[in-house]
Amino acid sequence: MRTPRKQARPAVDTAIAPLGGVTRDGQPLSHNRAPRPHLAPWVARLYVTDVTAPPDHRLDCGLFNDTAFLRIQLRGQWTAETIAGPLAHGLSALYFGPQSRLMPISVSGSFCSIGISLRPGACHALKGPKVCEHLDRIVPVDAIGLDSAKLLTRFEPGMAPEDQMQAMEAIVERLVERSGQREPDPLTARFEAAAFSDPTLSVRDFVRDCGVDQRRLERIIRRDFGMAPKQVLRRARALDMASHLRGVADTAEADELALRYYDQSHLIREFLEFFGMSPNQFVARPQPILTLALEARQARRLEAIARIAPGEVRPWQ
Repeated sequence: MRTPRKQARPAVDTAIAPLGGVTRDGQPLSHNRAPRPHLAPWVARLYVTDVTAPPDHRLDCGLFNDTAFLRIQLRGQWTAETIAGPLAHGLSALYFGPQSRLMPISVSGSFCSIGISLRPGACHALKGPKVCEHLDRIVPVDAIGLDSAKLLTRFEPGMAPEDQMQAMEAIVERLVERSGQREPDPLTARFEAAAFSDPTLSVRDFVRDCGVDQRRLERIIRRDFGMAPKQVLRRARALDMASHLRGVADTAEADELALRYYDQSHLIREFLEFFGMSPNQFVARPQPILTLALEARQARRLEAIARIAPGEVRPWQ
C-alpha cells in the first residue's frame, strides 16, 4: 500500500508551550528516557510532561498506551472517559491500565504529568494488579496497594525533570525489592520485542520459533498484556502508523509501515476501530496529549530495535 496522503505538517495546537520543546513539525515533546539498566526488566520508559497553557484553554484529546503506567498528575484539571465511566481528577497519583483503543482525555489550563511505563509482565512479576482487570481503566494507586499521599510528597515544586524521573524510579525500586527481584516471563519479553520489530508476524510462526504450546502463549500474553496476541500485534501496528502520521516516527520506515496494511480501506477500518477517526481526520486535528505518548513509545521502540542508541537524537527532533 502507498503511504497515505497527509498534510505536510500535522495540525498543531499553538496555544500550548511544552517545556520539553517541539519537533521539527511543531509537535510537543516531553522529557522522556529509558530506565536505568538495573530497572530495565520492569520499566519501559519514564517521562515528564510540563505544558503551559492559558487558564481557560481546554484540550480535548486522548491517550493510547500499550503498557500500564504509574502517573503523578501535579497540575491541570483532567477528565478521562474510561471503560468504567468518566473520571475527573486534579492533583493525584494514579494507575493506568493499558488501553485497547483511544481513551478520550481532556485537560484544562497548564498541566504537568510524571509517569513511569511498566513493561508487560512487570505487574505480574511484582505481585501487583492484574492487567486484564485494568484494561482501559484508571484507579487511584491506593487501589493497587500504594499510598497516594506518600507518593505525592516525593514531588516538590520546582523539581527538575530528571529528579522527578529518578523519584519515580525509586518507587519501582522498592516494589522490585519487595518482590524478591522477580522478573517478567522471558516469553513475554520476546513477544514484546517481536511486536516492536514486526507486528505483522504470524502468531503460529512465533509459537513454532519459540517451541511453546500456543495455548500457553495465549494464556501468558493475556495475563501480561491484557489481550490476545493477535490484538497486541494489531495495536502495535496501529500505534506505529499513528506515530508516522503525527510526525514522531523515523521517516525512513514510512514505506515499511504503510505496507503493513493491505490497502487504504484496510488502514481506514483499523483507524476507525482504534482511534474513532479516519487517518485524514487524525492528521487534521491537533492531538498534543496523544502525540506526547506516541513520541515516547516510538523513541523506546527505535532504541529496542537498535535503530537509534539510548539518548541519541531522534529522527523527528
